Amino acid sequence: MSQKASSLVAGAKQWATYYGKFTQGAESAALAAPLRARAAWDANDADAFADVFTENGSILVDDEQINGREAIRAFFTEAFAAGGVLAGTRIISDPIEIKLVEPGVAVVITDGGVLHGAETTVPAQQTVRGTWVTVREGEEWRLVSQQTSPVQG
Repeated sequence: MSQKASSLVAGAKQWATYYGKFTQGAESAALAAPLRARAAWDANDADAFADVFTENGSILVDDEQINGREAIRAFFTEAFAAGGVLAGTRIISDPIEIKLVEPGVAVVITDGGVLHGAETTVPAQQTVRGTWVTVREGEEWRLVSQQTSPVQG
C-alpha cells in the first residue's frame, strides 16, 4: 500500500472512532453534523464550520451568543486567523448520548473541550459537556444550536 493510501486508511479508522457506539441508523446520521463541525474546527476553517449550521443557527462561545450562520462565520474567521483566540486549536467532542426528539431532530451530548498546541487530551479543568441540537434539512443534518458547559475536573 502506498504511503498516501496508508495515511487515508489510518485517517478513516481514526474518524470511525469518533462515532463511539453510535455507528448506525438515525443516531449516526444525527451525529454527522457535530462531526463535520469538529473536522472544520480542527482545520480552522471558519467557512466550513459556519456552513454546518442552519441559516438561523446559533452557538454560545464563552458568554457570547452568536446568532445566524453569517455571524458565526464572521466570529470564527477572526478567531481562527493567525493571532486569533482559537488559531491552531482543535476540539474533542466524544458522543455520550443521542436523543432523537422526533424524526429529523436530535440532541447530541458530548464530552470534550478545546485542544491548544500539541495537547492530545483536554486538561481536566477545561473539560466541557457539549449540547448539539441537530436537524435534517433534506438529506443533510445541520446544527441549530451548540453550547458547552464546564465539567468540574
